[in-house]
Amino acid sequence: MRSRSALAATGGVVLVGLVAAGWASGLALGEPLPAAATSSAAAPVSAASTEAARTSTPTPTSTPKATAKPKAVARTCSVSGAARDARLVHFQGQVRNARTGEVLFDRKGSKASRAASVMKVLTSAAALQVLGPDHRLTTRVVEGKRRGEIVLVGGGDVTLSRTPAGTRTAYAGAPHLSTLAKQVKRAWAAAHPGRPITRIVLDSSYFGGPTWQPTWNTKERPLGSTPKITALMVDGDRANPALNTSPRGTDPIGRAGSAFASYFGGASVSRGVAPSGARVLGTVRSQPVSTLVQQELVVSDNTIAEALARVTAIEAGTGKTFSSIDAAVIPALRTYGVEPKGVRVVDGSGLSDDNRIPPAYLTKLMVKVLHESKGLGPVLAGLPVAGRTGSLAYADRFAGAASRADGKVRAKTGWIDTGYTLSGIIRAKDGTPLTFAFYALGNVSPSAKQALDSLTADVWSCGNRLSNR
Repeated sequence: MRSRSALAATGGVVLVGLVAAGWASGLALGEPLPAAATSSAAAPVSAASTEAARTSTPTPTSTPKATAKPKAVARTCSVSGAARDARLVHFQGQVRNARTGEVLFDRKGSKASRAASVMKVLTSAAALQVLGPDHRLTTRVVEGKRRGEIVLVGGGDVTLSRTPAGTRTAYAGAPHLSTLAKQVKRAWAAAHPGRPITRIVLDSSYFGGPTWQPTWNTKERPLGSTPKITALMVDGDRANPALNTSPRGTDPIGRAGSAFASYFGGASVSRGVAPSGARVLGTVRSQPVSTLVQQELVVSDNTIAEALARVTAIEAGTGKTFSSIDAAVIPALRTYGVEPKGVRVVDGSGLSDDNRIPPAYLTKLMVKVLHESKGLGPVLAGLPVAGRTGSLAYADRFAGAASRADGKVRAKTGWIDTGYTLSGIIRAKDGTPLTFAFYALGNVSPSAKQALDSLTADVWSCGNRLSNR
């Protein structure tokens, strides 16, 4: 029986990356993609291919052989029955041949609809473009304005932990407040020998606007998927730092401040803004964006997704609120060579019903992901593998007959109250690389997950023989 534990961002990211590399190489893509489906970089020419070209060049007196026409494919494999499964309620979907760019199957693929957590693929792609894979989120402490005062300044790192250094949390490799406090004590003692730290100011001004997206259901906090979004928090504001799903609190900033103050005896805690140009007493940094993207995607972490979306907007210069995200993400997505027509980005996680993504856009973007175009490798590495990793390794995913596609599908899962979604890449039974996006929208039940998996497994079986009928 398959484990429900997923590769919970506690040391699984490296393994996920290795699985992705091996899985991608297993596609054995022999033919080049059409220009519309590839990056602008020219493919390297091997010595073997150069030699083959040289030796096969006809002499002036020879007659070139006629080029053989490609063999017609009998598209006789239908998945229409699976696509009409009542569990899918209102179904939308598209399947594309990633080698040729040809659309093999389409049901309202151009209609822009809510895509749930599949939105995280777009958030990740935008963050990699704007921030770069090596960017890290920094939390710092500076001297305050008053005697004995320091300021803890949040930099959007939601992985920062209140647990002692060396403790495993939901976020592998996360920085710790204990490390930061040690730096601060050392720097403070050198600058102010004999003077105690008596005041701690909490600065969360890096993010602005409401801390909760107005269209989100507040039940997500006690259920444990999503905290209030602030620039200063610890452990994603989880009650239990070790668990991916754990109830979130009502005051992330206060939780972080209390945890930090515990290292400084009876220091008082208040809120404010760090003085400009203040001396830095200590800093800790998150894992690089390339790692955060993988941690976010494999278990569908809403908290990292919202942090990446917000920092992307800030660094792109569009603002620091929820309403600033769309203006940052859309231009970033254009750099991958696929026009995000119809895409609307309300948040980074996909939790809002107001997000919009056409399945057709996702099947094109996933071709770029498959080939790791323009730095999209971390997205490929973070996509869960059916029956193997992350949110596709739970016992209720790709079970029964659908398990025949185990290890052959890499895809991002999505779930909100009004829909289940699945989008990614299939290494089909006949070797054809396919990209797909399937939505089950409306009054859906959890059984929609099994219907999506069954449909995906049927597509795997069909491969390039997939019919649109």
